[in-house]
Amino acid sequence: MNLDLTDEQNLIRDTAREFAVAELETVAAALDRGEQLPVFFANLKKLAELGFMGLNVRSEYGGTEAGVVAFSVALTELARACASTAVTVSVNNMVCEVIQEVGTQAQRQAYIPRICSGEHLAGAFALTEPGAGSDPSAMTTSAVRDGDGWVLNGSKIFITSAPYAGVFVVWAVTDRTAPKGKGVSCFLVPAGTPGCLVGRAEEKMGQHASSTNELLFQNCHIPGDALLGQLNEGFRVAVSELAGGRIGIGSLALGIGQAALDSAIRYALERKQFGQRLSDFQAIQWKIADCSTELEAARLLLMQAAYRKEQGKSYSKEASMAKLFASEAANRACYEALQIFGGYGYTTEFPVERYSRDARITTIYEGTSEIQRLIIAREILRGVS
Repeated sequence: MNLDLTDEQNLIRDTAREFAVAELETVAAALDRGEQLPVFFANLKKLAELGFMGLNVRSEYGGTEAGVVAFSVALTELARACASTAVTVSVNNMVCEVIQEVGTQAQRQAYIPRICSGEHLAGAFALTEPGAGSDPSAMTTSAVRDGDGWVLNGSKIFITSAPYAGVFVVWAVTDRTAPKGKGVSCFLVPAGTPGCLVGRAEEKMGQHASSTNELLFQNCHIPGDALLGQLNEGFRVAVSELAGGRIGIGSLALGIGQAALDSAIRYALERKQFGQRLSDFQAIQWKIADCSTELEAARLLLMQAAYRKEQGKSYSKEASMAKLFASEAANRACYEALQIFGGYGYTTEFPVERYSRDARITTIYEGTSEIQRLIIAREILRGVS
């Protein structure tokens, strides 16, 4: 059993860490306040130029071919500095991967290189609807045949990067007579397509620089070759890609939790109360020990899931375990870090307040903690029966 990273994985991790410190850390607080958004977009371009938008994408489509483990460790480093940037990178990689996995050669050539190169600042997943969150099979957005093409009608919500996405991966019902979840198909809709409208932006608790919007389809005509994958097989595609996305979100959560803990450790070594440093108190030491242990366990779970995916093995259970544990461990680390800071932690003078807000969503998007537990239990029980 070798838990060491390869030379290439170490290089990618170190490059991500250096970029995060030099370019992201310095502007993260301003981005959280809604300032310097041009810098946010410029950093996405720079990350594309460094190869971070297609880490598990083949070189023929402009990808890095570095693999899933490299993607996980890179995302963790970026999230330690700016969660908004990290989630954009995560979704971009997901969009590239799903097109590479089930798209035609023409679709791959048309869209993947543009995202990997930064020509498209982002790609976007349009799955969630007002009445279909944890249960995506309950979606109502429809795609109806119109000659050789399709007409989309409906709405999506909570779409990451919607205002600046170059292409949307959209799920819609194509057979209303099929059993629930069986009559769903997937489509590629370029930004600017008539009838595809970016709606209102959500006012969120955290990850403010990452846009989250409603997406509307009003008699949106798309050609027949916009179908991504097989007709009526879109739900399977969504389930598969969400499993991979959980490795990304778990890695992002780990980065936020580690940043919060690092800040708390530095503070505990400097802050004095009752004539001694906070780090000298056993109560503080135990908080640091518990959080460090949980985050290390999260890292190992993520490495297992990433390695299994990279090796072509089943990884759905492992990805759910990693996402569940990492996201909840990150939230606990942020809570304890804020506690170590005391009143200062509740102010914007220190970044743990931002980390706490940024971490909270990680137990919700890409499948809530409750959904992860259902998936894990289902996989375990299926293996026994």
